[in-house]
Amino acid sequence: MSDADTTQLLTFFKALGDANRLKIIGVLAQESHSVEEIAALLGLEPSTISHHLRRLSKAGLVTARAEGYYSIYSLKTDTIHDTARSLLGQDTLPKFADDLDIDAYDKKVLANFTDDSGRFKAFPAQEKKYKVLVKHVLTSFEMDTRYSEKEVNAILEHYNEDTARLRRSLVDYGWMARDKDGAAYWRVS
Repeated sequence: MSDADTTQLLTFFKALGDANRLKIIGVLAQESHSVEEIAALLGLEPSTISHHLRRLSKAGLVTARAEGYYSIYSLKTDTIHDTARSLLGQDTLPKFADDLDIDAYDKKVLANFTDDSGRFKAFPAQEKKYKVLVKHVLTSFEMDTRYSEKEVNAILEHYNEDTARLRRSLVDYGWMARDKDGAAYWRVS
């Protein structure tokens, strides 16, 4: 996400981040009005309405046209729709976290529950944390490789002596599959 996109989105939300400005948007969504008309409708001073309209105008949400001695304000619905579509799209929202370490939580859990050799000191009570440990174990298995139960246990013993629990968890979470008789295991994700 570029700095310009972030600034544009912050301006957009700040403009909408006030109850009176939202009311002004609602009024202008129905029809165009002058500052004095909006002030009368909302029971606010014209100077207050002018302040809010400047914020909305800066965000590109309203426009003004001169009509005699008055400025008539209109809502720019196309700007609202375009901003929402371009900056709040399904593919755009994750970009706000581009500079974050998405694995920070997993790293913290692993640091808390493993010793220097990578063995699990204990199994966490919270399933979310337990899943982090099991997901970490999964990295020891190659895709497109079939493992015997003995091979799986040998890999799991590196992490913890309770190989049955870890093996069962890998299958239960859907990260590994096994034959009905348990003779072969393979990674599926």
